[in-house]
Amino acid sequence: MDEAIVVGGGIGGMAAAAALGRAGWRVRVLEAAPEPREVGAGLAVTANGVRAAAVIGAADGIRENGYGVRAAGTRRWDGEWLLRAPDGAGTSITGIHRRRLHRALADVQQADVVTGAQVTGIEPGTPGGERARVTWNGTHSARADLVVGADGIRSFTRSSLFGNALKYTGFSCWRAATADHLLDDRFAMTWGPRAEFGALRISADEVYWYGYVAMPSGQVIADEERAVNEYFVDWAPDVRRLIATTGEVIRHDVWVLARPLPRYTAGRVVLIGDAAHPMLPTLGQGANSALEDAVSLGLLIPAGDHLAAGLAKYERQRYRRTQRIVNRSAWMGRMGAEVGVRGQTLRNLMLRLTPPKAALRNGTRIFEWTPPGSFGAQPVDHG
Repeated sequence: MDEAIVVGGGIGGMAAAAALGRAGWRVRVLEAAPEPREVGAGLAVTANGVRAAAVIGAADGIRENGYGVRAAGTRRWDGEWLLRAPDGAGTSITGIHRRRLHRALADVQQADVVTGAQVTGIEPGTPGGERARVTWNGTHSARADLVVGADGIRSFTRSSLFGNALKYTGFSCWRAATADHLLDDRFAMTWGPRAEFGALRISADEVYWYGYVAMPSGQVIADEERAVNEYFVDWAPDVRRLIATTGEVIRHDVWVLARPLPRYTAGRVVLIGDAAHPMLPTLGQGANSALEDAVSLGLLIPAGDHLAAGLAKYERQRYRRTQRIVNRSAWMGRMGAEVGVRGQTLRNLMLRLTPPKAALRNGTRIFEWTPPGSFGAQPVDHG
């Protein structure tokens, strides 16, 4: 049986393990942490992510462990609406805690998961020739017919193949999940000067929120809870309420690649998710695009087939789409959180003059991706 090694056991890695296992591969996952886990608070699984999850049998688990929400539109920092989504507009969004999403994916994969496995070396091999080799913890190594780099923004796999030139975006992001019964099933973006706030329900009694703000890199804050409360003290009442009722807040600086990778494959190695195409969180497509990547691997590179041809198909189908999402996320950042005090008046006027149906249509086109139906089939992508 053809063997695959997945480097990284997060959302992308678990989904890749499930997809490749279904495609006939024997899969081993190497996870650096002491146990498979997902760090963070919540996220939105959009229609494209649900379609991807359905391929590996995880869609029901996501729906059962998440909460259906709908797009409400965009507000000003004080709560005044700039653009309301049409009433009854269905955008097929599921809010879910990251840990529950990870569990839903782990439940449908049959891989051998090795924890505490810090990858320290990768030899990419050659399709049709020498197999790849992965070394972990300095002393353990194994050969594989395929290696999947799903090891995140600071990917060792990517660094081994292409280098690891990252750049700081100028923004940091607070995230938290809190008990709340007042927020309804609508998700709204709230824009202020050089900042964005969003919140969505992830269960009947739990809400995930984020605060994406301009901040110097590596800022040390002794009391994150106090800092986020002070930052948003003048914002809309619901924003202040959610933050004030939160017990624990996490924060991370947002980094992206200094330049796009020339490709996602090298030898027998393929990159997925943040290892291949980290993006701003402004479209909420980081996890969703990783799910797309993962299921595409299984559909385009089945075990026993010609690896070079499968990798080439994966490259053609995934590179253009994911770079489009990266660029669109950057554009959304320029339209939203990156706008300072002086630019808000014109931006807000433009939003107020935008027809809601046109805005919704434009904003949801990226979700219209569907998985490749079989080896060699082209996915539908209207994004």
